[in-house]
Amino acid sequence: MTDSDIRTLAQLPFHVSGRFSKPVLMGRCEGDRIREWSSRQLFDEVRDLSLGLGALGVRPRDRVAILSDSRPEWVVSDLAILTAGAVTVPVYPTLPANQVGYILAHSGARVVAVADEEQAAKVRAARKEAPAVESIVIFDAGAPEAIAAGPAAAAGGDPPAEAVDADAAEPGAGGPGAGDAAGAAPGADEAGGADEAAAGAGGGEADAAAPLREYSLAEIEERGHQRLMTEDGLGRIFKERAHAIEPDALATIIYTSGTTGHPKGVMLSHRNFLANVADVNQVIGTTEDDTALSFLPLSHAFERTTVYMYLYNGATFIFAESLETIGRDMQQVRPTVMTGVPRVFEKVRARVVAAVAEAPRMRQALFAWATGVGHAAASARLGGRKPSLLTRLKAPIADRIVLSKIRARTGGRLRFVCSGSAPLSREVAEFLYAIGLPVLEGYGLTETAPVLTVNPLGAARIGTVGPALPRVELRIADDGEVLARGPNIMMGYYQNPEATAECIREGWFHTGDIGRIDDDGYLTITDRKKEILVTAGGKNVAPQPIEALLKRDPIVAEAMLVGDRRPYVSAVLVPDAATLEQRLSASGTASGSLDDLVGREDVRALFQPIVDQANAELASFEQVKRFVLLPAQFSIGTGELTPTLKLKRRVVMERWQDAIEGIYQDA
Repeated sequence: MTDSDIRTLAQLPFHVSGRFSKPVLMGRCEGDRIREWSSRQLFDEVRDLSLGLGALGVRPRDRVAILSDSRPEWVVSDLAILTAGAVTVPVYPTLPANQVGYILAHSGARVVAVADEEQAAKVRAARKEAPAVESIVIFDAGAPEAIAAGPAAAAGGDPPAEAVDADAAEPGAGGPGAGDAAGAAPGADEAGGADEAAAGAGGGEADAAAPLREYSLAEIEERGHQRLMTEDGLGRIFKERAHAIEPDALATIIYTSGTTGHPKGVMLSHRNFLANVADVNQVIGTTEDDTALSFLPLSHAFERTTVYMYLYNGATFIFAESLETIGRDMQQVRPTVMTGVPRVFEKVRARVVAAVAEAPRMRQALFAWATGVGHAAASARLGGRKPSLLTRLKAPIADRIVLSKIRARTGGRLRFVCSGSAPLSREVAEFLYAIGLPVLEGYGLTETAPVLTVNPLGAARIGTVGPALPRVELRIADDGEVLARGPNIMMGYYQNPEATAECIREGWFHTGDIGRIDDDGYLTITDRKKEILVTAGGKNVAPQPIEALLKRDPIVAEAMLVGDRRPYVSAVLVPDAATLEQRLSASGTASGSLDDLVGREDVRALFQPIVDQANAELASFEQVKRFVLLPAQFSIGTGELTPTLKLKRRVVMERWQDAIEGIYQDA
């Protein structure tokens, strides 16, 4: 891909339909079948929905939110919004109504596309806080009569006549606008103000007393199609408007999940996304022959940019039905490429290890031998060496009788997986390579659209996140912070010039991560700048590497270090319930509820060697002196994890304050 191929994301549907003729371009697993979209169907639905949004009064630069799990309708809606010259505001479907309300209010969204009635209820509940919201478009609307009887019917169903003329605006109306200022940090601050003015021009806030209109997705697509059939030249206007959008126009406002306080709205332009797609494509591009399984949230920049790359390259991508069905859906889709987060790959390893632990001793020995051979072969290749003759002789046998059977659980066709969003432990990476599954770890942030670095296929280095992308520059500040600049760096934080000025200084984006770059340009992230613990003795302790050591054993589901301003470092550990039960059963010990188990001394005794083993690799001031077992998993629902599965340390500290204080009672 080159910058000259397409200038904006709004041109992507035209690129796909003009270049590829695929009977299955996109789909979603639903039970034992896959609901499929062809490349032609994708374009037609994007066009019809875009014109239908125009019938609702959506104008260039208006905000349209998407509150849904990852699915084909999400992609259709996003591209329809962008081809209309409007701005997509993704909202995580796991967020509660009050947080949804904040994002809708702050962004000034006028229309919200939602997955189902559950998500629609959140929008209704947030209406008082976000009065600018005029319409809801529901993907899974249920029976048509249910929608017809709703608020839309009471409002007469149709928007004001003047709103229907939105598509007749000058084709270039979706042009620079707020994006004019994208070139530098000060301009990015101005972008928020310019874009806010545009929102007022686009209709401003709705009368709080006005009824909230509700429609099914099919209804809005049908309205758009009817307009196409009856209004002369509308197809031409649709194309001209999409092609007239400028690369520096605002494409999206993504609200970072954050670990404290209100989320910040990251403004990304069309150029930001396409620069990232082009650069990633040079390093680990997909092809028209690839099939991907997608299950990460499209609300996050990681999977969204990945899907844009799939579309550009014509790769088929299928959405998992849910996070719970990934194992089943892998078997059905048989992907060749896949993106994931470390927690997913940690669970893959943990399940394999747990299954082997229950197998007869002969099979356990065979597994250990085969993975040992796989590890030796992978280590040699990763080190740029040829495996020894003995390893080369053993490898085909190990693969045939053990390793290929493990890979078969993923569909048997994966040529690589990409890991991002959080650090991947060395143990998990080495396991994946040992079974013949290359994992390419990368690094980036929402603010960088999102990729800054990635390990190249065939030249990966475990423990690093790879070298910088072709047009990304990196440097390490005096305090160890990773700084970056390039065409993928955000325009700024929406309506938050102070935060923008704080993180973009002298042209460099300050990532907030601590790292180092080796002589070959490979970056290693060592910790978050603001998460470093400072003990009462003044020692700085980076928690993430130590937490990774503690999670090497599959019996530890979660680990979080504590010790800031404390006399020593301690840990809170969450047992993996299934693995714990297996080990108790194997030793002939009675099991019970997790609430009861975490207080038992024989259970604590299972975790002490894990802590001791980690401590053996640490400096004395880093060592975990004490630990406490918690009786509940960290989750998004309880607020301990962000929607991208990052640990929210402050929330864990607050929720488990009594348990943590108990560690230091007699300190």
